[in-house]
Amino acid sequence: MMREFLVDIPMGRVAGLRNSGDGPRVLALHGWLDNAASFIPLAQHLHGIDLVAIDQPGHGRSAHLPPGTDYSFVGAINAILDVADALGWERFALLGHSMGAGIGSLIAAACPERIERLVAIEALGALAEAPEHTVARMREAVAAHRALPNKRLRVFPDIDTAIRARMQATRVPGSGLTEPLVRLLVERGLAEVEGGYAWSSDPRLTLPTMTRMTEMQVENLVAGIDCPAMVIFGVPAQAYLPDDLRRRRAALLPHSELVMMLGGHHLHMDQAAAVAAAIGDFLRQA
Repeated sequence: MMREFLVDIPMGRVAGLRNSGDGPRVLALHGWLDNAASFIPLAQHLHGIDLVAIDQPGHGRSAHLPPGTDYSFVGAINAILDVADALGWERFALLGHSMGAGIGSLIAAACPERIERLVAIEALGALAEAPEHTVARMREAVAAHRALPNKRLRVFPDIDTAIRARMQATRVPGSGLTEPLVRLLVERGLAEVEGGYAWSSDPRLTLPTMTRMTEMQVENLVAGIDCPAMVIFGVPAQAYLPDDLRRRRAALLPHSELVMMLGGHHLHMDQAAAVAAAIGDFLRQA
């Protein structure tokens, strides 16, 4: 059973879920537009670790970044380290899914003295882009950011309608999310508003990223992860990270194990028992 917890860091209040376990300290980072509930199915099969799953800034029940700022992998590093500081954790392991695995990769590379182990599920490093797309991306992002104040949030009359909307949004090949799993994410990702419910996540999370690393930069970052790492990818591969690319990145890790298993992008939810069996002993060594 996971319980609610809150910590205050310089950017604001961060909410999350924590088990009552003893053992190695593991900080879990969810994917884009998900929240800490993403790790509830996995936590039911993970024992012997002190697991803390946070709602990353702008997600779930955590505070949004201040006006005038934007969300990025690099910008997330200090927020995650601030959470660890608030928990009193000098050294700890990172467990990340998708966006969370990308952010975890950056932290593991940038702060080797603090990260004991890394489990990266369905991502490794950041999304890369060719240098010649830099100007076009920045122009698109600036225009989207300037137009955001005119965007109106969708209001759902009830939770079930929001669940159906999320189900529709994830009804793509490889999503793997069933209604009970979607319900976990949606119930934590809604806020009551006049007329019903709206997503609690910051609308700025849906805007284009201002800049991205090149593939050479990502590969340099991955090669710089010194801690033991386990990388888990679902089969078949997702379009954003083709199989040859993800295998090439994983091969750059100095101390790693690559695990491939049948499952969708949220395999840590829909294949929770199998993922827990793969990572449990690895994390308990932290």
